[in-house]
Amino acid sequence: MALFGFHKTQMVTAEEALPGRAASMPVRDHHEVLGGPLGPPYPEGSQVTEFALGCFWGAERKFWQTPGVLTTAVGYEGGFTPNPTYEEVCTGRTGHSETVRVVFDPARITYEDLLKVFWESHDPTQGMRQGNDLGTQYRSAIFYQDREQEVAARASLAAYQRRLAEAGYGPITTELLPAGEFYFAEDYHQQYLSDTKNPNGYCGLGGTGVACPMGVARADG
Repeated sequence: MALFGFHKTQMVTAEEALPGRAASMPVRDHHEVLGGPLGPPYPEGSQVTEFALGCFWGAERKFWQTPGVLTTAVGYEGGFTPNPTYEEVCTGRTGHSETVRVVFDPARITYEDLLKVFWESHDPTQGMRQGNDLGTQYRSAIFYQDREQEVAARASLAAYQRRLAEAGYGPITTELLPAGEFYFAEDYHQQYLSDTKNPNGYCGLGGTGVACPMGVARADG
């Protein structure tokens, strides 16, 4: 992913953050691959969750390729600047992480299954980076929507931490936070790695190779 400006590895404070703007980013009405809506309202009975795991181009593709996911979108979450642009996020002065919104059918896939995709698709021990991408925007985070998601997320973190430790990895640095404002990214970022937009596109997102134990989150929660 192309980088713009200076990337800080220390979180900006609310006082230091860029002012942003009142106008929100225009949102296209459909998903480039799945065909569903990018923004609400979402299909009846569906559930929403949001994950940050580095470059959101490759992260979004991981989730839209997962059966049971109805739609995905990329955006910015966890910071201070309202309605930030990509260039602003890349300065490190908004506090946001590159985030994927995942809308799923709980009758076809569980939240625990999505957590497994999340953990196995990146290295959650790297702090304010992911691979060669350096900066607070690339930090790992789970933005849970309710108490049930929080319990499952914390249980899965504990279970995966044990597996990572056995494989020689250090502590997980993933943030677990209640979902805040999700600001949609620019249209050209949405489904960036789809066949219609960038069929030969590349994103270096990669996991540790350590499997996340299935079902542990539900059992522990």
